Amino acid sequence: MGRSLLTFAFMVVVTAVEISRADRVNKSASGGLLWSAANGDGHLVRNAETDESLDDHDELDGGFPSLDGMLQWAIGHSDPAKLELKAHDVQQLSTDELQKRQMEIKELVEKLEMPSDAKLMRIAIDDLSNSSLSMEDHRGALEELLVLVEAIDNANDLHKIGGLSLVVGELSNSDPGIRKTSAWIVGKASQNNPVVQKQVLDLGALPKLMMMVKSSFIEEAIKALYAVSAIIRNNPYGLKLFYSGGGALMIQGILSNTTADVRLHRRSVSLVADLAEYQLEYSSKPELPFFSNCALVRPVIDLTILDDLDLLEKVLLAVKNLLMLKSTEHLVVDGFCGLNGALERMRQQLQQLILEENHREYAIDVEGLCKEVNLIYLQKLNKVSQVPT
Repeated sequence: MGRSLLTFAFMVVVTAVEISRADRVNKSASGGLLWSAANGDGHLVRNAETDESLDDHDELDGGFPSLDGMLQWAIGHSDPAKLELKAHDVQQLSTDELQKRQMEIKELVEKLEMPSDAKLMRIAIDDLSNSSLSMEDHRGALEELLVLVEAIDNANDLHKIGGLSLVVGELSNSDPGIRKTSAWIVGKASQNNPVVQKQVLDLGALPKLMMMVKSSFIEEAIKALYAVSAIIRNNPYGLKLFYSGGGALMIQGILSNTTADVRLHRRSVSLVADLAEYQLEYSSKPELPFFSNCALVRPVIDLTILDDLDLLEKVLLAVKNLLMLKSTEHLVVDGFCGLNGALERMRQQLQQLILEENHREYAIDVEGLCKEVNLIYLQKLNKVSQVPT
């Protein structure tokens, strides 16, 4: 062969990439990450209507690891007929034309190299701190950070590069959408991450988020409650601030409001379950009086009147943890704030749902949990009844 197979393959890659570049831009416009190199301002653009990951473009995250990776991606994203035609054209090039083409290829590959997560975060943070940009650009920057902080390393780096304080500052933005996304970022970054939890608490974000839970903009309230739960989970300092800041009243308010959005109910009940579980895991510490009366327990149990299978499961998990607490033993004697009636009502609901094919398996699982909670209650009742008065 007059020309090496490697050179030919390299040319095919570039040709295929060139063919597919237009398709790639078009596809990216409907979601995912875009880099605004064309307009020269350097800031990120993203479709704010989606929070989908780049499932179809994993190779693009951080650039192609090799020419083989580029080749596979390019061929997979190209029209076979056009690719064959271009490959034939490449075979007709002279040596000088090939050398010139290779220089063009090198420049093209450099342009196609994608920035790292760290660079993307810095670009988003620069956008967020740039007051001359539009609110839409700020929303786009926050959407980018929302995706990026899912990786724990990125979440840990957010504060180091000045991003976390900016995001916390946006919790006071006049735009409810920006406040919502900012709370969502804080929650994602804090999830099971003591490093970020401490940073967020030190920045004083918890009281603000607890106020946002009362927002009339329901999406903001939901994301704020998500963030509160993520910040204080298994965090002694966060829990102390939560309780001293009226956290008990905040939860009781949501649980007692039967007209509240069911998503708020689910998150509130899950938070109760987490708080009770924390006390169970750290039984050496004195239990807080938070769970010792029906002011909190009854609103949790009363939510069983709502026709929501996911909520029923969460209520049962919370009640299961509450029953295990020593501080709730005196409630067992008096019927545990109406638990018997609630369990019977749930059993009837679940029996109906088991008859429905699309709910059957889930309903059977929840029914098993219902039986487990009833057994724990009876065991606790028997234990308490045998204690000398």
